Amino acid sequence: MTVVLRKSWLNRVLHVVALLATMPLVPAAAAAAGTFFDDFSYADTAALKAGGWTPRDKPGHPGVPGARWGEGQLQLIDDAGQPGNRLLRLRASTDGSGAGTAQAQLCHARKYLAGTYAARLRFSDAPVSGVDGDPVIQTFYAVAPLRYDFDPEYSELDWEYLGNGGWGSEKTRLYGVSWQTVRLDPWQAHNQSHEEFGSLQGWHVLMMQVADGRVRLFVDGRQVAQHGGRNYPVAPMAIAFNLWFSPGGLLPPSSEPRVYEQDVDWVFHARDQLLSAAEVQAVVQGYRQRGLGREDTVPAAEPPLASHCDF
Repeated sequence: MTVVLRKSWLNRVLHVVALLATMPLVPAAAAAAGTFFDDFSYADTAALKAGGWTPRDKPGHPGVPGARWGEGQLQLIDDAGQPGNRLLRLRASTDGSGAGTAQAQLCHARKYLAGTYAARLRFSDAPVSGVDGDPVIQTFYAVAPLRYDFDPEYSELDWEYLGNGGWGSEKTRLYGVSWQTVRLDPWQAHNQSHEEFGSLQGWHVLMMQVADGRVRLFVDGRQVAQHGGRNYPVAPMAIAFNLWFSPGGLLPPSSEPRVYEQDVDWVFHARDQLLSAAEVQAVVQGYRQRGLGREDTVPAAEPPLASHCDF
């Protein structure tokens, strides 16, 4: 009798496991519209590029004039806090001069607009080497190119963490910004922003819901702002991360570079669907339980748009 009961219990467990294996990773509507997920489980940057990502190597805005951008500022590393997990690491360094500054940026395809965006990132308030104090900017964003001053099709949804302050204030804070358009020189911006003051050192999940003329911003599942009106995005954007220095306020030149790092655990987008923070976390956990490090069913823009990763 005991043997029969054990076999019955085992059969039920196996049946449940089989059902879980066939369950969809995302809500049906989101799956039908298209989803993008990447947990950066690549062996190296060559595999990263093969996965559809473009490292920036072109000079120019934003950051310190004369600074370098390059693939060498990106790494794929093992996660010391979670065995078996991999992370994307962005590194930026400066000796206080333009020629001695290196910045990092990585972009995906330009095909994202309405829907839910989310990423898990590690911010830091101090450099891993060198003296502290440079205005370093750690980001997660989506952007369409600025073709000319006050381009009406320019669109950007931007998270910027300023561990050492910047933009005219020494306060540590996180910016959430929705852009309409901008002129770079002389600077004149049309946007809507929200500031979260205080240190956010460590891991956080940042999320944006974009639909029906409204952009809702979330930090660790808590809605912190809602933007809209003319600041609502109007053109397909590329998902991107970068790590750079504000051109004003660098510490004096030194012989020892100051080196900062930003880590990214995963990034997710559900096209044309609004997912809650809990739903996003459940989807990501589902991917990982099934050993899927990447999925991209978001269709390309029509016509396809190039993502040059230079802004």
